[in-house]
Amino acid sequence: MLIALAVVLVVAVLAYAVPALLLSGKVPPGTRVDGVDIGGLPPEAARAQLDAGLRDRLERKLTLSAGGERKQLTPADLGLDFGTKATVEQAMAGAATPVGVLRSLFGTRQVQPVVSVDEQRLTAGLTSLAKSVDTKPVEGAIRYRGLEPRPVLPKPGRALDLGAASSAVRAAFAAGRTSAELDVREKPATLTADVVRRAATTTARTAVAAPLELATGDKKATVSREQLAAGLRFVNDGKGGLRPSFDASEVAPELAKALLITAPKDASFKIVRGKPQVIPSRAGRGIDVKALGPAIAQAAADGTRRVELPAAERQPRVTTAQAKKLGVREKVSSFTTRHPCCAPRVTNIHRIADIVDGYIVKPGETFSLNGVVGKRDKARGFVEAPMILNNRFVNDVGGGVSQFATTMFNAVFFGGFEDVQHRAHQYYISRYPAGRESTVSYPQPDFRWRNDSPYGVLIKTSYTSTSITVDFWSTERYEIESQSSGRYDIKPVTELTESGPDCIPMEGVEGFAIDVWRIFKKDGKVVRKQRFHTVYDPEPRLTCKAS
Repeated sequence: MLIALAVVLVVAVLAYAVPALLLSGKVPPGTRVDGVDIGGLPPEAARAQLDAGLRDRLERKLTLSAGGERKQLTPADLGLDFGTKATVEQAMAGAATPVGVLRSLFGTRQVQPVVSVDEQRLTAGLTSLAKSVDTKPVEGAIRYRGLEPRPVLPKPGRALDLGAASSAVRAAFAAGRTSAELDVREKPATLTADVVRRAATTTARTAVAAPLELATGDKKATVSREQLAAGLRFVNDGKGGLRPSFDASEVAPELAKALLITAPKDASFKIVRGKPQVIPSRAGRGIDVKALGPAIAQAAADGTRRVELPAAERQPRVTTAQAKKLGVREKVSSFTTRHPCCAPRVTNIHRIADIVDGYIVKPGETFSLNGVVGKRDKARGFVEAPMILNNRFVNDVGGGVSQFATTMFNAVFFGGFEDVQHRAHQYYISRYPAGRESTVSYPQPDFRWRNDSPYGVLIKTSYTSTSITVDFWSTERYEIESQSSGRYDIKPVTELTESGPDCIPMEGVEGFAIDVWRIFKKDGKVVRKQRFHTVYDPEPRLTCKAS
């Protein structure tokens, strides 16, 4: 009996020990990982088999859907990979136990691949999707149409739930799926529609019920109801309500002028024995333009119709310290054009020259003749004179100032500065250099040029009864030469006859095309050439008959 029991025990031990010994250090037979058979292989061979077998899974894109948006990303884009070493270790775990031996001899085993995650890349991939999914809530506001308040009702936004999305992507990848639907959560607006509607019928309506008076010292100005409505908005105050906000950009220039106590004076230069000397700047006093918007908004919040604004120092555009550093050392260009004496247009030429005289264009600034001079009007000394409009000469206040624009254009040309906007006259005028001239009117066409040098440019003007001169003072950069082609594409003069009290005779000039080159030189060597192409229409010979 004891011998029989011993024999049974030995057989049992051998039945376990022999397979266990044979299977030692190998993946149990019948083991599959996502369809890849790694049974009976040593660990390194099993890992190689898995790497090859799971490669297509790593190259297969995942389609992520959220809130109607879709994006395809590779597992690598999302920082997802298979931990083949950990997977093999998991497959071999418990293989040497009696149960493991029996399963290896008589059964099969399915093992899930272990997924490794680069958390940083997964977050980055999901964040890239979130950029197209996420929307901010539309906070309630009030705008105006004319004088009528119009409520903008709040709407919720949405956001990708990154935590839930991370879990969903991991699960989809581990299960071998090619798509994952990700959760999007709603982001409610701060305000409620009732708050916005209530404010539109009360506070917003009251805010534009009457004009607003502004005062600084003894200076006063009025913001009309229309101006208030144009700049006023009611926006989220962050506390569950609305607050007024006023954009003063449209009214600021007018109010700054009306509430100016003492005008600031820019630094400039006087020429003494051929050398520029700085004339100091002077600060002025008036409203602080930056305070306008908040002050008007506060008045709307308080329901007041009058605002006292403290006077503040108004700094000049060019200070004394700035002027001293501008490098204004020498005359870099000068040009003179001539005209007959004593016509009304001469008054306009002299007036615009006086306004521009002494103006400083800082490095990088673009000078606009219309921007600096403004609209020509009789209040500032301009008079009626002929100008070209709709192919005819007509009388208009400020007519004739194109001669000043042409003179300055040539100072720009020979100073080597950048031409930004100029338009030649429609008809060629013999007192100007062909292809090197510019017209101007208000508001368009403008004449604009840019100081593309590292130095300031001082504009000095002078005139006689028969000439106008523009000088530029700065630091010389280039020697400039001008070359012109011959005239080509000649167009003949046509004969016209008109009548009426507004008819102004026209002498008639041929039309033609011409090219002018600006040649930039340094130390006598050409460094650049610039072509200006101009086409002149033929000016008709117009005879005015008595009506």
